[in-house]
Parts: sequence; C-alpha cells; structure tokens
Amino acid sequence: MRKILIILPVLFILLNSCSDMKNTETNSSSLTTYYLIRHAEKDRSDSTNRDPQLTEAGQMRAENWAKILKDVEFDIVYSTDYNRTRQTAKPLAEKNGLETIIYDPETYYNEEFQQKTSGKKVLIVGHSNTTPQFVNAILGEKKYQDLDDSENGGLFIVQVAPDGTKTSQVLYFNNY
Repeated sequence: MRKILIILPVLFILLNSCSDMKNTETNSSSLTTYYLIRHAEKDRSDSTNRDPQLTEAGQMRAENWAKILKDVEFDIVYSTDYNRTRQTAKPLAEKNGLETIIYDPETYYNEEFQQKTSGKKVLIVGHSNTTPQFVNAILGEKKYQDLDDSENGGLFIVQVAPDGTKTSQVLYFNNY
C-alpha cells in the first residue's frame, strides 16, 4: 500500500504533463507516447490451454488499468491475438471508444507501425516477453529484460519526441 501511495502522485504528475503537452501547439501532433502493459492474470487451471481467459483477479486488474489510465485519451489500442490480452485491453478501448487492433508480436516497431502511431497516445498489450522486447525495439536498445511470469502490474511508458529523442520509465501497480 505504501508503494501505491508513493507511485500514484508520480503517475498523476506524469499523466498531467502528458495532458499539458496536448495543449501545446508544437507537441500536439508530434510527441508520441506508448503505454505498454502485460496482460492481466490468466487462468492457469489447464496447462494445456494455450489461450486461456483472464481470472477474476485478471478481470479486476484490467478494470483497474482503466482507472489508473483514466486521464489518458488513447488514439489507438493494440493487443496480441489472445483472449487474455484482448480482455486486458477491452476496458481501456471501450473507455476511449476504440476498437482493439491485433498486432503480430513478431513484427515490433516497424516503419508502418511508426507512421501509424506518430504523434499519438498508444496502448499496447502484450506478454511477459513481448512487452519489454517491444519497449526495447522502440528505444533501439536492450534496456529491459523479460518480466517475471508472476508480474502483471508493470506499466512501461515510452515517449518519442519530434527530434527522435526517446525516454522511458516503468511503474508497477500490483495492489488494487
């Protein structure tokens, strides 16, 4: 609980600064912000099921992401083509009146993706390995390692400025 109390003000400041940038003429169409999360808790009761649904706790976490990111007006929502990732993306996509676009985790941050997302606020829902790999692809460096299989609360935020400068941070929300 103490971590949440420390992290929430930081996130509030970050989200407000992103909103302030939206009001600045020069930044409104050129700053690109990616929010990347791993899917919420999946049902592990059948180890042979390669496409499980979210558990009740996973559904709660997906709804919590919508609360945490309520002040972000997403332009695009992406998910891999699995039940758990689509279900995690759904509350935020619905809140923003968007359809979830399925992406192939084998083709990270290619030129087409960069053009389509330039100047936008983008949510990307992936997996314990694909999420940090996607962040690394955007940054052009191997900064982040795969997430532990029990970690479902990491939020990676990557910003790409018009001059190509890239910044990143990761916040953890494991209590809800």
